[in-house]
Amino acid sequence: MRRSVMLSCGSYLPEKFLTNNDLAKIVDTTDEWITQRTGIRKRHVAGEGEKTSDMATRAAEKALKAAGLTGADIDAIFLATTTPDQTFPATAVTVQDNIGMGDRGFAFDIQAVCSGFIYALSTADNFIKSGQINRALVIGAEHFTRLLDWDDRTTCVLFGDGAGAVILEAAEGKGDKTDRGILTTHLHSEGAKRDLLYVDGGPSSTRTVGHVRMNGKEVFRNAVTRMSEAIVEAMQASGVTPEEVDWLVPHQANRRIIDATAEKLNLPANKVVVTVEEHGNTSAASIPLALSVAVEDGRIRRGDLILMEAMGGGLTWGAALARW
Repeated sequence: MRRSVMLSCGSYLPEKFLTNNDLAKIVDTTDEWITQRTGIRKRHVAGEGEKTSDMATRAAEKALKAAGLTGADIDAIFLATTTPDQTFPATAVTVQDNIGMGDRGFAFDIQAVCSGFIYALSTADNFIKSGQINRALVIGAEHFTRLLDWDDRTTCVLFGDGAGAVILEAAEGKGDKTDRGILTTHLHSEGAKRDLLYVDGGPSSTRTVGHVRMNGKEVFRNAVTRMSEAIVEAMQASGVTPEEVDWLVPHQANRRIIDATAEKLNLPANKVVVTVEEHGNTSAASIPLALSVAVEDGRIRRGDLILMEAMGGGLTWGAALARW
């Protein structure tokens, strides 16, 4: 069976960051209030003139270097982002040019907000499994702070900027859960709940960028339920039990959501990769950023079984099970 093996990963975080105490000078909040409700202590903010494509390129270059590859070795780029450089063209084609792919292959953006990386990973996996490509660069990159209303303490304290990337390569497997690579992916959406988390602007509606608006209580409730369902779906599809999972690498939205999801699945805390304290919610970038941290510090090793899951505006949600 043809599989998509994860060769390497890379990440990028802007130099500038805001602590909770920094935010307390901007909006009516405190470090204690933010930490207790979200688990976040700081978040990175893109510098002046630093675009989503710049961050995506930096993460991609690190992933390429880790794999011993160049842009000329990549067949396709799948870039998950809610914050493109421009309405068009796709930010992915800028990254294609930046890494030296030339006119080789293709590149496009995927928009599923915080679920974007799972959507992009699933799309790339299916292109590889079908035989259309052999090597893919999957990126999650966000300049999310540009969408924030800095007078709204319920949203501006949550989000940050950054990028993460993974390189997938075709390989042959046996077709069971012992294979390396992407074992299964599962995607879902429910448009009837799109007003729970959205941006109140857009080119065809208001002709403005708009700001993030969120019904926090309902997003929390849906996140725990939907992400747990997607994880169970992925494990059942692969014949995997929670005890076999080495690491849960969740979307880093909120520490309480992460803890509640892990508890619901009886996964111990020492099996969960958590970076929300240092990164905040970086939307589509959060999973590849967390994955990169755990690979770089040696927690995730070759052969480890990894569960990834996310939920975002749309509502969209999904899960992926992979052996590193």
